[in-house]
Amino acid sequence: MNDSQNKQIAVVTGGSRGIGQIIVQTLSAMGIQVFFNYASSDDTNARNTIKTVEDNGGVCRGIRADITQKDDVDAFFKSVFSQTSGIHILINNAGIRKDGLLAMMKESSWDQVLDTNLKGAYLCTKAVIKPMIRQRWGRIVNISSVVGITGNAGQCNYAAAKAGLIGFTKSIAQEVASRNITANVVAPGFIQTQMTDQMTDQQQQDIISRIPMKRMGESSDIAALVRFLISENAGYITGQVIQVCGGLVM
Repeated sequence: MNDSQNKQIAVVTGGSRGIGQIIVQTLSAMGIQVFFNYASSDDTNARNTIKTVEDNGGVCRGIRADITQKDDVDAFFKSVFSQTSGIHILINNAGIRKDGLLAMMKESSWDQVLDTNLKGAYLCTKAVIKPMIRQRWGRIVNISSVVGITGNAGQCNYAAAKAGLIGFTKSIAQEVASRNITANVVAPGFIQTQMTDQMTDQQQQDIISRIPMKRMGESSDIAALVRFLISENAGYITGQVIQVCGGLVM
């Protein structure tokens, strides 16, 4: 698919804030029409995302949907397909954390993290995979974490979900490569977000001291890699895990 000849359609899960919001803005700036979901009943972030995109001449739409629920996912993608000629790009970005040591972790904390971070990617990818096969072109990028590679004390649920996402992506890549569909993983390290902004200065410095580049990353660092991976220039790259972590994990 030639970007200049075809109007591309992208779906970004969890696109109303954080890394997802910057990915939505980045893809929209490329001339891609972007649909994103958000889970909160408060749509303030979603409206702000749409306004920012439209103010910059882009096109996007936010739809409230819980990606852990098949009925919500089916309705979300039915809405997208009814408004477009197809979906060319899927960015599985939505994720949550419910940290705690295993000995004290509630079963609900395990289930909620696995459902959002892994089952949600399964449901969304399944919703687009047959249409992508029929159109013989597609780009799937799943946002994992370096924690899915290294593990991290107090995050066994999050690490399990992010590691599962890596195995899921590699398997999908093998299934659809012959149809000109790529599937890759972006694994961020410590990225400056609303979550890290809530840390104390000392907590932030403790993190930065572990990073060879001596700074946290920005959401734009993740979006820049996503932009490359969905392009024709990345057409021969699939099943890969690319870490964006300032050298934290090598």
